Amino acid sequence: MCVCVFARDSDTRFSSDTDFSEAPDVSINPTKGKGGKKGKKAAGEKGKGGKGVGGAGRMNGHYQENGMENLMLFEVVKMGKSAMQSVVDDWIEAYKNDRDMALLDLINFFIQCSGCKGVVSGEMFRNMQNSEIIRRMTEEFDEDSGDYPLTMAGPLWKKFKGSFCEFIAVLVRQCQYSIIYDEYLMDTVISLLTGLSDSQVRAFRHTSTLAAMKLMTALVNVALNLSINMDNTQRQYETERNKNVAKRANDRLELLLQKRKELQENQDEIENMMNAIFKGVFVHRYRDAIAEIRAITIEEIGMWMKLYSDAFLNDSYLKYVGWTMHDKQGEVRLKCLTALQGLYYNRELNTRLELFTSRFKDRIVSMTLDKEYDVAVQAIKLLTLVLHSTDEVLSPEDCESVYHLVYSAHRPVAIAAGEFLFKKLFSTREPEEEGAPKRRGRQSPNANLIKTTVFFFLESELHEHAAYLVDSLWESGADLLKDWECMTSLLLDDPVPGEEALTDRQETALIEIMLCTVRQAAECHPPVGRGTGKRVMTAKEKKTQLDDRTRMTELFAVTLPPLLAKYSIDTEKVTNLLQLPQFFDLDIYTTGRLEKHLEALLRQIREIVEKHTDIEVLEVCSKTYHALCNDEFTIFNRVDIARSQLLDEMVDKFNRLLEDFLQEGEEPDDDDAYQVLSTLKRITAFHNAHDLSQWDLFSSNFKLLNTGIENGDMPEQIVVHALQCTHYVVLWHLAKVSEGSHRKEELVSLRKQMRMFCLMCQRYLTNVNTTVKEQAFTILCDVLLVFSHQMVSGGREQLEPLVYSPDDSLQTELLSFILHHVFIDQDDDNCSTDGQQDDEAAKIEALHKRRNLLAAYCKLIIYNVVEMNTGADIFKQYMRYYNDYGDIIKETMSKTRQIDKIQCAKTLILSLQQLFHEMLSELGTGFDRSSSAFCGIKELARRFSLTFGLDQVKTRDAIAMLHKDGIEFAFKEPSPQGEVHASRFMTFQMALQRDDCWLPLISYRNSLQAGGDDDTMSVVSGYSSRGSSVRSKKTKAATPTATVAAAKRKLPEGSYTEDSSSSSTDMSWQHQSMQTPVMMPSPHLTSTMMRGPGDMREEQHPHTLPTQVTWMLAQRQQEEVRQQQERAMNYAKLRTNLQQAIRRGTGLMEEDEEPIVEDVMMSSEGRMEDLNEGMDFDTMDIDLPPSKNRRERSELKPDYFDPGSIMDESVSNSSLLLNHYYFIVILFLIHTPCSK
Repeated sequence: MCVCVFARDSDTRFSSDTDFSEAPDVSINPTKGKGGKKGKKAAGEKGKGGKGVGGAGRMNGHYQENGMENLMLFEVVKMGKSAMQSVVDDWIEAYKNDRDMALLDLINFFIQCSGCKGVVSGEMFRNMQNSEIIRRMTEEFDEDSGDYPLTMAGPLWKKFKGSFCEFIAVLVRQCQYSIIYDEYLMDTVISLLTGLSDSQVRAFRHTSTLAAMKLMTALVNVALNLSINMDNTQRQYETERNKNVAKRANDRLELLLQKRKELQENQDEIENMMNAIFKGVFVHRYRDAIAEIRAITIEEIGMWMKLYSDAFLNDSYLKYVGWTMHDKQGEVRLKCLTALQGLYYNRELNTRLELFTSRFKDRIVSMTLDKEYDVAVQAIKLLTLVLHSTDEVLSPEDCESVYHLVYSAHRPVAIAAGEFLFKKLFSTREPEEEGAPKRRGRQSPNANLIKTTVFFFLESELHEHAAYLVDSLWESGADLLKDWECMTSLLLDDPVPGEEALTDRQETALIEIMLCTVRQAAECHPPVGRGTGKRVMTAKEKKTQLDDRTRMTELFAVTLPPLLAKYSIDTEKVTNLLQLPQFFDLDIYTTGRLEKHLEALLRQIREIVEKHTDIEVLEVCSKTYHALCNDEFTIFNRVDIARSQLLDEMVDKFNRLLEDFLQEGEEPDDDDAYQVLSTLKRITAFHNAHDLSQWDLFSSNFKLLNTGIENGDMPEQIVVHALQCTHYVVLWHLAKVSEGSHRKEELVSLRKQMRMFCLMCQRYLTNVNTTVKEQAFTILCDVLLVFSHQMVSGGREQLEPLVYSPDDSLQTELLSFILHHVFIDQDDDNCSTDGQQDDEAAKIEALHKRRNLLAAYCKLIIYNVVEMNTGADIFKQYMRYYNDYGDIIKETMSKTRQIDKIQCAKTLILSLQQLFHEMLSELGTGFDRSSSAFCGIKELARRFSLTFGLDQVKTRDAIAMLHKDGIEFAFKEPSPQGEVHASRFMTFQMALQRDDCWLPLISYRNSLQAGGDDDTMSVVSGYSSRGSSVRSKKTKAATPTATVAAAKRKLPEGSYTEDSSSSSTDMSWQHQSMQTPVMMPSPHLTSTMMRGPGDMREEQHPHTLPTQVTWMLAQRQQEEVRQQQERAMNYAKLRTNLQQAIRRGTGLMEEDEEPIVEDVMMSSEGRMEDLNEGMDFDTMDIDLPPSKNRRERSELKPDYFDPGSIMDESVSNSSLLLNHYYFIVILFLIHTPCSK
């Protein structure tokens, strides 16, 4: 056979040594009817097997079955209801009858699968080249829709890709013994797919690339089968030839030789086809602009190397995968890693991958930190396979880069890293001798592995993340981590001779890891910050959870008391050990007859409470008692008696010590204070989880607090814990009253206690000690929130007498505390950090504490406990303390706006007014408008304007109220001469048009006009005018006059205004505008509101304002009539020329997708940067929407003097918000008195 159309490498059996820089431009177009390429039928043979256009069993090109017309091939595959093999068999039968028509159906199948509505006719197929057919189909493609079958949504189209790929695979498989070697079918299909894959239409390129790659995969399977058959035939031939002459069958030798020759020819033919697809499609499409196409090519080349490693698994093909690992799209990088995983999984292929591994190992290691988590996970899994195949490839540095990922917050990454760590450190397990008894405890094989885990945890120096380490190793090493018997043995048993004992630090780490494993087994969910929520456990998981809880309870019920006895004085170890009973199955104490061990546990807990004064230890003891005192279990009575005895002794001791401590006439010594404090700490810790109302702790604590107020020498820690304990008393009393029936006397008593306690906390807000004040403030905020009007919701109207609202004095003190203790510089916070200003950890802790204080107060604002206008003092700090509290303040503003938009707007304008007054008091009336204080007010106003959003309907009332308050603030203070401050800033232009054309008034009015008439010309803000000056530099250097010139304005009333520029300046501006046919630059706003300090000084004049106005009016009246006529003429001429220029620009840009107003839209970053550099006042960066396409251009109604009106609705909304911001700033400027 001779297939001249395919490129053939004469040196190698299957040429693959090519890349994108060397690949020839292969064109695989079989010349229809020319030469012997297609195996063209003889004359008169073309229509054999059918009549007219159709073949046997066909009507109008469609298959016939049971007398009914079937769907086209595309519809059959799309529906996916028929068995694919039967569909392919029908097509093969049609191909045997009339191969041209069947092949035409196949071509149309590929065209329709691309989403093209065009159809290739028989005449086109016979007389046109593939490139001409593709060009014709491209013209008939529906450009309005970007969807095509491979990208469409819906269950039907999701299955289509699988059916499409299956059809190609089955087609090649069914044709592999005859039809694919007829030099016609495969030539035509490969030629068509190669041409389509080079199309600029994405649908054609995507669909044909997928088809070509699947076709290549099917051919690889055929080539693999041929290779196996050739090997078998060769083996049979060698066996037969090696026989004795007498036994040798010459006929069989000739038959085998003929068969081998035929197989070799077929193999060569298949290799030519694969070579053509590889060079014609893959080499060009693996670097396609579309990530999906690149991903398809990489996925399929991975399949080729895996299926036919003898031909494809070499560096000539592996290099494409290695290069593509640097792809900028995550899905392509992911396909590279999954393709490599299939290769590294087979250990027999490792020797062929050595060069690739050494070349691209560093890239694979770096991909473990990929920004796409899926890619990072697969990179770690690939390294695990590399590690599994050979342990010498990865260096210690490579392994360490993966180790630390076990602490990743993303659980799949951590799980993959845990598997890598487990294989690297724990795969070498000591082999156990057969028949020997199983070693347990300290002698078990897991002992050394558990020690290794501890060593790794300590070396990582992340001692607060043991739960993350355990969760990472859980799936790969759960059996090791649940060997609690070995862990307790390592802690309790003495080391055997020659064994090194654990150090104190290692024992602490082992106890922490043991606690985390117990928690993981009992709760069956990942630690906080790593899970996405609780998932429903399977029946197997539930059974495993119950078994683990039973086993851990049986073990630790016995071993926990001796562990507590051994480490009773170690705070950190005891804290972790005491948390274990919280995960027990308490029924085991009864069913397993472990009551004596329960008694031992209670004795140890009691001793720990008596020994320790550390809050953390006492609180965990309280929680352990709470977990054991569950009335659902039979051990409740036993534990309750032990708890009551302990509390009785503590309360009696506290009352006795308190009486001595507060005895009049005697100065308490430090020992008495320590005894009171330690007992109070224990009571407070237990009162957190247990109801101690029967011991009446309110009276004793209130007496202690009152004495501290009167004397002022109470130790701060005593006051802090007394406040906390009293807080618990009030809350437990409220819980008891809220549960059900209650007497009126109880409500009265609780109301009295609550008010007395609030008054006491208020008095402590003025304490000299910062810690006491912070405690009083935090508790007071909590009490006010709990006893607010919110408590009566949910059908609890009976609690209405308990509602308490703070008076004005209390609100003032709370606000004052926030301003003086939260909004301070870090270096000023000396008390909170105890002099450790250089310690970063102390600074972070102090900041965390201040954030909690601010959050507590902001909750009062959100729940309407304090007046919303008190938030003005908080909101005005938004910019100054943005890094520390910006998220809290922003969330508070959002919540207050949801509650009351109007009141929130009033609060925002109030915060700006307060800042303005503070600036005046600090800088005086003659302040510099470029000062940081004034710029800060403008920036804050800009930030406030952004918080309103773009929905003008929802924010209309709030914006109106904000404007109203701003106007009242700007004009509320009249001058002694009876003029408002605004009149002292009126320029010559303002004086001329004072009634209706004052520029700030025009700007404000136009900003409120939504969708105004096209002929209405609005005054453009300084933002647009600056942008126009920058744009004008692109074509012509801006002159000073052009930079400051102003355009004529057409007002709704039909009158015109202009600024103080001369007539010649106006004309030069018009002349310059005419040179820009697409869009004229926006005029410059020359109001004094936008001028710098230098311009303001130039306008100062020793004369009074009335004198200046009179002189200016006299000068202006001489030119009034002439200039008014000239303005009307120039405006009409300018507008006509611009309209013609726009129409000419539209025609020139018809084939272009960029909009005619692209220069105004400033879509490029370069223009935005130039624009920002040209501004001398603070502005904001706006993310403008994408450009309009040519279908939307006809709908544009541009106002040529206001580029903002050309933008779409979203930009208009942004412009409205900007005008809100600038108007507020203008109000501030107007309100400023003129400096003498």
